Amino acid sequence: MVETVGITKAITNLNDIRSKFNLSEATDPQFFTEWYEELPEIGESEKQSLNRLKNRYLYYAAEGPITEGTVNIIMLSPLLELMGLCDPPFKVLGEQYVKVEIEGGGEEEPILEGFIDALVVRNKLWVVLIESKRSSFSVLQALPQTLGYMMANPTSEMPAFGMITNGEDYIFIKLNKQVRQYGLSNKFTAPSIDENNNLCRVMRVMKRIIGLVLQ
Repeated sequence: MVETVGITKAITNLNDIRSKFNLSEATDPQFFTEWYEELPEIGESEKQSLNRLKNRYLYYAAEGPITEGTVNIIMLSPLLELMGLCDPPFKVLGEQYVKVEIEGGGEEEPILEGFIDALVVRNKLWVVLIESKRSSFSVLQALPQTLGYMMANPTSEMPAFGMITNGEDYIFIKLNKQVRQYGLSNKFTAPSIDENNNLCRVMRVMKRIIGLVLQ
């Protein structure tokens, strides 16, 4: 009988996910152009909403580290709503259970399982995967487990996109299961110290990815 193990226990670092699924990070800058090319503009009302979220985060962060549940409430949920990902043709599934079997792993290799904090789907196609962590953690600490969850995507012909955040920092991921490669965007820090609001850039990247999916 094949053992079932939690993803967070079986995958604790990038070397784990790379070896279990034969994954590698793409070195070609053209692998993941969606996070910096042909980004749509956003309106003034959207910018005002994003500035309000930025100021909200700074208000909560002034008291110290923000818990994962609070990050979901004050940042992620409003972002998903603002981007239209809570309404048709998309659907948000919170605490979604996923299971992924390691191809060619044999009986000795366990089946991995776990829960995704928020998953946006369209016609059973996984579009955006969000793994939030405590604000005091580096956002990259969520990368190995998030890649593990994305490997459960049943649609291997099309790339899967993800976003990981701790409320302060945001990184986008592109995974191509066919070539077993993934790519990362730059890290966007929302409450930047200058007058710019990187949440605006985050939203533009998300809109670009959504547009590709809806084509």
